Amino acid sequence: MRETLGDSAVAAGHVVAAGYFRSYSVVGLLALVGVLFVAVAFGAGRLLRPVVPTPEKLLTYECGVDPVGEGWAHTQVRYYVYAFLYVIFAVDSIFLFPWATVFAAPGYGAATLVEMFVFLGFLAVGLLYAYKKGVLAWT
Repeated sequence: MRETLGDSAVAAGHVVAAGYFRSYSVVGLLALVGVLFVAVAFGAGRLLRPVVPTPEKLLTYECGVDPVGEGWAHTQVRYYVYAFLYVIFAVDSIFLFPWATVFAAPGYGAATLVEMFVFLGFLAVGLLYAYKKGVLAWT
């Protein structure tokens, strides 16, 4: 390889590789500093906090009401389904804001309009599927 590329090409490739790995070393150093910062904060909190266990502190706190009965509360699954649907549509609505700014830019109007209608079509199909499966029925 040395004969075909020449010494200058090999040296240039070595410099590029060194710069490439140097950028990763900066990321690794920042990750290490972040982990150390969190570890020091947790360690300082553990050393400085007062530890005085009392029976009141060992009780499970439930909005000011003393815990009575079993620890598990029976919640219907439909509430989670509504929460899940909300999260899906809330995250999808985030994509509408950049679309509105790009749609106003010259030269992107027709393409972004078609792409957004395709996106909204996928959302409508998902909502129709949830409706047909009876997920949106409250009873």
